[in-house]
Amino acid sequence: MTSFLLRSARVVELGEGPGHDLPVDVLVRDGRVVEVGPGLDRPAGLEEHDAEGRWLLPGLWDQHVHLGQWTVTSQRLDLAPTRSVEDALALVRERLVEVPGEPLTGWGHRLSRWDRDPTVAELDAVAPDTPVVLISGDGHHAWLNSTALAALALPSRDTVVAESEWFAAYGRLVTIVGNDGTSPTAYQRTMDAAAAMGVTGLVDFEFSGGYGDWAERFAEGACTVRVRSATYADGLDAVVAAGLRTGDVLPGCDERITMGPLKIISDGSLNTRTAWCCEPYADGSGTGAANQTTEELHDLLRRAHGAGLEVATHAIGDAAVREVLDAYAETGATGSVEHAQLVLRDDVARMARLGVRASVQPAHLLDDRDPTERAWPGRGGRSFALRWMLDEGVELALGSDAPVSPLDPWLAVAAAVHRSADDREAWHPEQALTPREALAASVDGQGTVRPGSRDDLVLLDDDPLPRGTPSEQAARLRGTTVAATWVAGRLVHDGR
Repeated sequence: MTSFLLRSARVVELGEGPGHDLPVDVLVRDGRVVEVGPGLDRPAGLEEHDAEGRWLLPGLWDQHVHLGQWTVTSQRLDLAPTRSVEDALALVRERLVEVPGEPLTGWGHRLSRWDRDPTVAELDAVAPDTPVVLISGDGHHAWLNSTALAALALPSRDTVVAESEWFAAYGRLVTIVGNDGTSPTAYQRTMDAAAAMGVTGLVDFEFSGGYGDWAERFAEGACTVRVRSATYADGLDAVVAAGLRTGDVLPGCDERITMGPLKIISDGSLNTRTAWCCEPYADGSGTGAANQTTEELHDLLRRAHGAGLEVATHAIGDAAVREVLDAYAETGATGSVEHAQLVLRDDVARMARLGVRASVQPAHLLDDRDPTERAWPGRGGRSFALRWMLDEGVELALGSDAPVSPLDPWLAVAAAVHRSADDREAWHPEQALTPREALAASVDGQGTVRPGSRDDLVLLDDDPLPRGTPSEQAARLRGTTVAATWVAGRLVHDGR
């Protein structure tokens, strides 16, 4: 931890108060902001920085990241633009000509945009010998050729590998592609890029590896931002045996790298028609389904809660959200519902009563707007129901789910403010947030910078509470530039 004095900063008010009319000084000592006011005395020997009238926020957090996958995404074949199986096959064919014989991984396709499902045979015809793994944009399935299926010890098939089977196989992907760009140095580059956008912390839900990997990363300098490292069910016994509780510093690290929650994936996703819903999908594919029995879900929550771990439970469909809240109520576990994409109003109120956070990724609504109207017609008004959540008193925590959406807090905030990614009117604007509300849900509960705030701070070149229509506000927010970022009192980004 370090100490410093920041001169002439405009403190952004994230509550209901008017804030400071004029720039003030901010004194940081030993991990906390200790004084905010005009003309503060500079203690001897303390670093001093001049904000020059810029705007000051608490450090931003991304509450849902798959950090390893986000780190390697730039090296993968981009399939996001594809609109058909044929489009994807053409891109694979081109890449194999460019780098013959090298294993190929791709990312970003969405079956909801294609007119049919792909087959293994089609991929085999293009790549009979080279392993090919094409991961969907929501991360819930992968299209593999037979060579890759065999390399990952997966049974032969002619369909995609989805949900729990794919999540388990993802950890073995390193056997095909080596470290796939997830060295400590690669992680550090990713963290540096996040800090340049004002991110000072994130919750890592990576499928592969475990808490033990962080000691090496930390030793090699991958500690630019704070990280809460989650575990999945297959790593729970090891975490409990190590005596790690949520918030504990991980072995070999300092206070920047800590133990996070147990992550449970209770249902699937909209694009794969596996999110568990109360009503059927419009295409007749059913209602989706739970990934665990009720007993298995409750047992995981009990074990985690008894060991001092919070629980982060993925639930996208409204039936899954209802089931998950039943589990929190019955077990007394604490934590979050991750995504909470389709909800019933009564369950939002119940979430508030139980004190369960809603960890939501607003940028997903930009991609899922049209698929929602096709798959869940008439249910768009209760999709990404951010206004309901705030009005009911639910603690709201925003994130990206990178690489499903970019690790960009300003994109998330803009999406929450103006629910549109194109020239169309906002999608169910009654569920939108104000810029102040969206930012307050992006700072890990820190609120306005004040005495007692953490020493994680972000200095902005422009006012993050712009005036104008929601569309104009969102455009301004997406263009936000960060002048400086401090994490644990350390200056980790200086763009001034």
